[in-house]
Amino acid sequence: MSLLLSQMLLLLLLLAAASAVPDGRCLTKCGEVEIPYPFGIGDNCSLAGGFSLTCKTMESGLKKAFYRNVVEVLNISLATGQVRMLNHISSVCYYPNHSFVSGLEWTLNMAPPYRFSDRLNKFTVIGCHTLAYIVSRHDNSSYQSGCVSMCQNKKSLTDGSCSGVGCCQTSIPKNLTYYSVTFDNVIRNAGNWGFGNCSYAVLLEAESFQFHTSYITTNQLMQIYSDASAPVVMDWAIGDETCEVAKRSQTSYACISNNSECIDSSNGHGYLCNCSTGYQGNSYVSNGCQDIDECNQQSNPCSDGADCQNMPGNYSCHCPEGTHGDAYNGTCIPNQKVSLAVKAVIGTSISLSFLLVFGMCICMIYQRRKLIQSRKRYFDENGGVQLQEKMTELGLKFSIFSKEEIEKAIKRVDKKNRILGQGGYGIVYKGKIGDNLFVAIKKPKVLSERKKKEFWKEMLILSKVNHKNIVKLLGCCLDVEVPMLVYEFVPNGNLFELIHIRIDIDNFTLAVRLNIACDSADALAYLHSPDSPRIIHGDVKSANILLHEDFTAKISDFGFSRLNPDDKEQFATVVQGTCGYLDPEFVQTGKFTEKSDVYSFGVVLLELLTGKKAIYFEQNGEETYLASSFILSKKKDRLKEHLDNQGTSEEDEQLIERIEELAVQCLSARGEERPTMKDVVDQLNNMRKPKQPSWTPSNTDDIQCFHPVTSDAQTFTSSTSCISEVALHIECAR
Repeated sequence: MSLLLSQMLLLLLLLAAASAVPDGRCLTKCGEVEIPYPFGIGDNCSLAGGFSLTCKTMESGLKKAFYRNVVEVLNISLATGQVRMLNHISSVCYYPNHSFVSGLEWTLNMAPPYRFSDRLNKFTVIGCHTLAYIVSRHDNSSYQSGCVSMCQNKKSLTDGSCSGVGCCQTSIPKNLTYYSVTFDNVIRNAGNWGFGNCSYAVLLEAESFQFHTSYITTNQLMQIYSDASAPVVMDWAIGDETCEVAKRSQTSYACISNNSECIDSSNGHGYLCNCSTGYQGNSYVSNGCQDIDECNQQSNPCSDGADCQNMPGNYSCHCPEGTHGDAYNGTCIPNQKVSLAVKAVIGTSISLSFLLVFGMCICMIYQRRKLIQSRKRYFDENGGVQLQEKMTELGLKFSIFSKEEIEKAIKRVDKKNRILGQGGYGIVYKGKIGDNLFVAIKKPKVLSERKKKEFWKEMLILSKVNHKNIVKLLGCCLDVEVPMLVYEFVPNGNLFELIHIRIDIDNFTLAVRLNIACDSADALAYLHSPDSPRIIHGDVKSANILLHEDFTAKISDFGFSRLNPDDKEQFATVVQGTCGYLDPEFVQTGKFTEKSDVYSFGVVLLELLTGKKAIYFEQNGEETYLASSFILSKKKDRLKEHLDNQGTSEEDEQLIERIEELAVQCLSARGEERPTMKDVVDQLNNMRKPKQPSWTPSNTDDIQCFHPVTSDAQTFTSSTSCISEVALHIECAR
């Protein structure tokens, strides 16, 4: 039973589908009018819903197509979704005595799928002293509009003008399916009749109408428009659904041809079907859309001399062999014949170019491999493998940066602020790592082979240095010929600048100087402490004492300091010093010890007390070393000549004397007579007054960033002139 029901249902579906497609018996033409599906004449020849037409043979023998046997059909367009029909012209005529003679006020009611085209039709009124109304009712709503045409005499009329004098036109709204015409008798009866006794009103195709003055003075309008009818354009559409909804129905969707597309109606509900671009035909029947052979059109779409090749839905153009050019919008030009010699030259050039490019590629690959190998060799030579193993073993938070990371960090800083300092020793760059971590990157110029071998050990030890008054060493870069060091960035300048450049700071009191001295001494004592790796700084000077935001002092530039040096050879390859700060005992013995840092710190104490540089010029232009001059003045009891009165007061004199005495101890010519840094810290702490006020400059914006790189003007290793001055210091100390 169920199988029988299924077979019957399938049969009904097949019959329904068959009824929706015309067969060979259906007329496709009535007279001169083509009748394409979904329109049709006869049973089962059209799509349901108002597309059925009739074909009548007139008394003249001509055949004409009609809608509902009343409205004549002139032509049908599938592409635009429009039908041209004939619409009766409403009219009313009066005798000179103003009495009514005759009149016809027509009504036209079009059911779906038709609606009057709002784009192509105009409600047109012709006559003098004429007011006509167009009235419509649709979906429980009404529409009414009108048009007034006036004229005083014949001279006021103009051929081709329909702007209110003898003729007027007005637009209609969308989705209009019904209309009727009504003439206003009041305005008509008020007219002065000497001509133009008839008035006309009709909804017609605006493009096909042109006003003539004879339409007023004679009955020519009715002669031109036979049967008193004018063409009107009707828009039509399938159903009342949008394309999106209609596509869901496999049985009722009308766009059944391949290469077709659905378009929503622009005038009311429903949709239309069109062939896709490059195709033409009837999209409402199976396989109705056929490919357009553009190459067989009268006008070839390709350029002159170009070959056209048709493709499904498209075409292509190309220049024939032996020619070149733009085959679509230009001209195909014959190729110039090339001689054998020219071909040989071209072939040779191409071959050489290929060999050159190939050689460059090989060279680039070789250079890249060489670079990778050299960087790996540098990494190994600088102890990168050993350092990584120890860091993992000890769990140290110390970073080993690659060359790319260092270069990227430097590039993230503006060029004008990128270099913090440079000199004979190397360059210090400012860099940015991560979101907001600024660092100082020290790039030395040279490093001895012996130092390279021990470098990883020193990094391992220095990475453990952690003191509030020592600039933190964050990491290093090892895959370069000379290793680079990465420090924390201290943004508030250094002590050298504070003393010798920003000398106009009134609040640089003795208490502030004493605090800076205590912080610096505490940091050096930490480096010398036996409880941590014994580190000799080797280049203590005011330029290597950085100042933090609160002007806490931080010792810097100890990254290449010597760890427990035990012979002169080792020292000579590592230790660097600055003239004016250099230990005179080193010149005699060639040994650099913790007491060498003490001596250099003594010179810093003198800078804090006197405000003078380690090497300065007297008024007579003579170069003078602060340490030797101070000791000489001490012997002659003329120390007050050296003191910086800025920031001191009478009650500070006793404290100044104690600091002077400590400086003298630190500057002793014999290292064994100098105090240790721990002793220096103890003495300075004893000098501190309780509750020292912290000092903040009035304008911290004037303090610029600085990181130490030894300057060419004051720095360096033991030159002949520097050694001569140190010898003088020894004599003064004796």
